[in-house]
Amino acid sequence: MNPMKSSKTATNTVNIHEAKTHLSRLLKRVAAGEEVIIAKSGKPVARLMPFAPPEKRVLGMDAGKVWIAPDFDELPADLLAAFEAE
Repeated sequence: MNPMKSSKTATNTVNIHEAKTHLSRLLKRVAAGEEVIIAKSGKPVARLMPFAPPEKRVLGMDAGKVWIAPDFDELPADLLAAFEAE
C-alpha cells in the first residue's frame, strides 16, 4: 500500500518501516483529519489520529451535586489512637 495516497474518510494501515520512512507525510495527512494505523507483521499496534485538545473545565460545574458529612474530618477516637500509636 502506498502511504502517500490520501483519503480523508478512510482509515489507512501502514507497516512500521513505511511509517518511519514517511512519518512527516503521514503526520500531514493526520493533521488534515485522516487516521492512520501502524501495523507490525500485519497486526495493528498504534493509531495516529488528529490531536483534540481537552474540553475546558468550568469551575463549580458540579456545585450542589456533592455532599460532605459535617463530621468528615473527624476520626473516631480508636482509629485516631491507632494512627498515633508508636
